[in-house]
Amino acid sequence: MSFDKYFVIIPAYEPDEKMLGVIDDVRSQTDFSIIVVNDGSGKDKAPLFEQAEKSAVVLNHEINRGKGAGIKTALKYINENITGKAGIIIADADGQHKIGDIKRIAAALDENPSKLIMGCRKFTGNIPARSKFGNNVTKLVFSFAAGVRVSDTQTGLRGFSSGYIPFMLELSGERYEFEMNMLLECARENIGFFEVPIETVYIGKNESSHFNPIKDSIRIYKDIIKFSCSSLLSFIVDYLLYTVFNLITGSLTFSNIGARVLSSCFNFGMNKKFVFKNKDGLGRTAAKYFLLAAFILAANTVLLYLCTEYLISNKYIAKILIEVLLFFISWAVQKSFVFRKKERNDQIQ
Repeated sequence: MSFDKYFVIIPAYEPDEKMLGVIDDVRSQTDFSIIVVNDGSGKDKAPLFEQAEKSAVVLNHEINRGKGAGIKTALKYINENITGKAGIIIADADGQHKIGDIKRIAAALDENPSKLIMGCRKFTGNIPARSKFGNNVTKLVFSFAAGVRVSDTQTGLRGFSSGYIPFMLELSGERYEFEMNMLLECARENIGFFEVPIETVYIGKNESSHFNPIKDSIRIYKDIIKFSCSSLLSFIVDYLLYTVFNLITGSLTFSNIGARVLSSCFNFGMNKKFVFKNKDGLGRTAAKYFLLAAFILAANTVLLYLCTEYLISNKYIAKILIEVLLFFISWAVQKSFVFRKKERNDQIQ
């Protein structure tokens, strides 16, 4: 066994009796320790948390701070009160995560202690429309932004080693965006994902969810959007410079090369500091980045020439088409080579 013990974290805001059912199942069928975080629930919920205290540690927020804040509160408690290695499992309080699936997460974590274990739903059958649509959209955006495919980005059932607690506590976000930031940062840090199929359970039409489709979606997507904005801004800089240089000189080659050199410097700075948050030496990453930039520039110039000569006479439209094509190549190489971060597996050995 990889871990000395397991903790199940249950963040709870305005829960009902189903929370006690989750606690009872974990207590009766496992020897896992349980931590419930009362995230500023109303006074009418006090009896539920008093009952929970008979089987679990209950931590309290005076006001509602969000699911991410609740998870962090529990992680801080674990970090301050354990010795040795522990497995951490996060489960929802509304009964959507069955004890069999919680145990499967623990088993998978025991076999894959260096990975983020995710209980992934199949989304078949009678699934609430907003849940199915939201997950499909988020999957596509996440796959594009992170370069990693995950079948269920919105699952709340997750497991990881206590060795990752400092990493998790550094993640931004206090509410639902914390869960997406966890996926994004794990992808950036080359922390692997391991998916465990779980039962898809919704209570009614998922009325128990406190997820606000508008406000929480904005919180979730803002970090994903930031992940892609650098390339868009760099393209705008490049295209404006290309247009100015072409109007001044009339030279297609000079305009393309000059614009690309300047926009590449801008893009490198944005990607290193804000997108990938890479802390490697400037010389090392710059050498790899501008090697890639040289290749992209050569390919861009050749393809632009061929396109304007044989396919599209309008060099402005041709420029856009070539940029879109090379964008995906540039993204993949920057993600996997230029700003690739070292494996974090050594943290939990």
